[in-house]
Amino acid sequence: MTVRIAMWSGPRNLSTAMMRSFGARADTHVTDEPFYGAYLRQTGDPQPMMDEVMASMDCDWHGVARSMTGPCPIGAPIWYQKHMAHHMVGPVAHDDLPGLRHAFLIRDPSRVVASYAAKRVAVRPDHLGTDKQVEFFDREADRLGHAPPVIDSADILRDPAAMLVRLCAALGIAWDPAMLRWEAGLRDTDGIWASHWYDAVMTSTGFGPPEKPPPELTPEAQSVADACRQDYEYLAQHKIPLS
Repeated sequence: MTVRIAMWSGPRNLSTAMMRSFGARADTHVTDEPFYGAYLRQTGDPQPMMDEVMASMDCDWHGVARSMTGPCPIGAPIWYQKHMAHHMVGPVAHDDLPGLRHAFLIRDPSRVVASYAAKRVAVRPDHLGTDKQVEFFDREADRLGHAPPVIDSADILRDPAAMLVRLCAALGIAWDPAMLRWEAGLRDTDGIWASHWYDAVMTSTGFGPPEKPPPELTPEAQSVADACRQDYEYLAQHKIPLS
């Protein structure tokens, strides 16, 4: 039976590097942001490559949910699904994805907003998806009777091996050292948007160095980060500790 992992992240959260890490395992298939097309079709959010993205994938909410809970495309023992929490604005939610092991990847919102600014893309608080992460976290905690796994991207960069060992244990899968290294370049499993967003990951062969102090934000950007701070800190209370 395939172990399905739903990793709920916001954008610019180390989420693609995490997908690379799991994709480096011989026993794992990965899926890249399967609800992105449905999100764009419903919201009309003017994101880069919007038309190309919608043309490249299933944009029906329920169709995507059926696919994510159906057979793994290649029958792999583990299926890692990279999900963007802010995409979940339609009729599908955590409860509509039974049989998945849900986990949450978080990042300090000031760093997320700074990363958006570096791409010269306008960002709103809802783009960070922290409110939806909290909603899904609470639902999963109620279902399990305990907190599901939460991992902070800053902790991964400080000590990738230690944090991934702990994450694998929390997910109930074996640790694989192959998760620390991968080949540079694009993958067939990458979304069509990779050419715009994945420039850093395309040249990477592993996790980067620990983060430097966050850059100073404009007042407008700081207000976006501040709007998401409470949600981030709520989730950070439950994160897997580094030591």
